[in-house]
Amino acid sequence: MTDLVLVRHGETVWHAENRYAGVSDIELSPRGLEQAADLATWASSAGLAAIWSSTLGRATTTAKASAEAAGLEVRLDARLRELDFGVGEGLTSIEMSDRFPAAYAAFVVDPVSDHLPGGEDPVAAADRFKACLHDIAHRHPEGRVLVVTHASIIRLALCHLLGTPLSEYRRLYPAIGNCALTEVRLTGQHAAVLGFNVPVAPDRDP
Repeated sequence: MTDLVLVRHGETVWHAENRYAGVSDIELSPRGLEQAADLATWASSAGLAAIWSSTLGRATTTAKASAEAAGLEVRLDARLRELDFGVGEGLTSIEMSDRFPAAYAAFVVDPVSDHLPGGEDPVAAADRFKACLHDIAHRHPEGRVLVVTHASIIRLALCHLLGTPLSEYRRLYPAIGNCALTEVRLTGQHAAVLGFNVPVAPDRDP
């Protein structure tokens, strides 16, 4: 049995415009750095056995603050990276609707079967992320592990682990807060959700 605390990185400089970051390497905003510091305060007394992170900079920056506070090293795994949004990278929903309206409309209806052109297959993304979580659990049996990652891949993982259709990931989990805690307990191949989207600190003014 391993408890995995899945955390979306801190806010980025694209957050205000709600641009799809995906695999684009975008830095944290000043508010994102504050959120990472709040997460670090939580991590310092959370009884963590390890800290793992996506290889994208916004995640590693977030994770490093917690690692320093908890006296741990950050372990990186590319399987924890965000979903690649293809032609949608760096664009807002309005820009996508203007540039490729048919493809974007299909994505809104079914973001898995009709994922954005040139993007990663969400089924494959969910598979590689789930495999990584099980590998982490195998390496830290009976431990509690912080996993700093990204919003869409957390939502896909929850659907995959709980046996709900992947195509529902955007509807069932409409938002994942920056540096909010989603804790999942893995026992063999079985998963249970202990907490979802729990803030580590009161929201700060933008």
